Amino acid sequence: MVFVKAQKSKAYYKRFQVKFKRRREGKTDYRARVRLINQDKNKYNTPKYRFVVRFTNKDIVAQIISSSIAGDLVLASAFAHELPRYGLKVGLTNYSAAYCTGLLLARRVLKILELDEEYEGNVEASGEDYYVEPSEGRRPFRALLDVGLIRTTTGNRVFGALKGALDGGLDIPHGEKRFAGFNKENKQLDADVHRKYIFGGHVATYMKNLMEDEPEKYQTHFSQYLKNGLNPDNIEEVLKNVHAAIRADPSPLKSSKQQPKEHKRYNLKKLTYEERKAKLIERLNALNATDIGCESDEEED
Repeated sequence: MVFVKAQKSKAYYKRFQVKFKRRREGKTDYRARVRLINQDKNKYNTPKYRFVVRFTNKDIVAQIISSSIAGDLVLASAFAHELPRYGLKVGLTNYSAAYCTGLLLARRVLKILELDEEYEGNVEASGEDYYVEPSEGRRPFRALLDVGLIRTTTGNRVFGALKGALDGGLDIPHGEKRFAGFNKENKQLDADVHRKYIFGGHVATYMKNLMEDEPEKYQTHFSQYLKNGLNPDNIEEVLKNVHAAIRADPSPLKSSKQQPKEHKRYNLKKLTYEERKAKLIERLNALNATDIGCESDEEED
């Protein structure tokens, strides 16, 4: 018995359709995205906002985004590299910094929409779960959490950013089971443990242990903390001041960088019809002058 290998014909490849580019690159989960951006038809094209949080090696990016046919539109954004302006100069990617970034974005977007005075949020970060209550005037600003491709494990930093946005006054549907300090056995959130993470208590504990066990490693590992005057005893106080500074002025800082007077051009300038015509005449005249010069040399010979 002879087995014939099945070959894919030319017709198969003509019908073959590749997946979206960001799916091929492994950057976007379109199954999750379509559930976040699809809007009910009876909402009459009202924007459906997402609270998008992304982490890099040195920064945290938080944005309020809505989708349209033309592409995604960013209403407001906040970054961890803005936190030194408010007094936090180191540890810009931990749970506490994520909370500050979420709080900054929440206060910023509410100020843009002129809702900051109506919805102050949870001023005292106690670590307990918080839901914003609708006021008599406008409803609270609602957004859906977009975590991207990360694993939504309990205590993940993305939920620190979520907690900051909730305390800042945004209405984001959520549960408490993914916040740091949630006990899986009794299914309750330990607010004290969560508060410890918000105010950098986990970092302070590690600093104390390292200081006692390995003093040399402590000096190198936390050199930037020590350089900026941060130690296990004052981390909480610094973060409290950062939260107060963010609430006092969440507006983005305008860039002081001046626009260049002359823009560099790396390609040739497009000529008009008249300029091209003049350039051609100039080249022809130069060519004719060369021919006349050659003829005069031949006559002399």
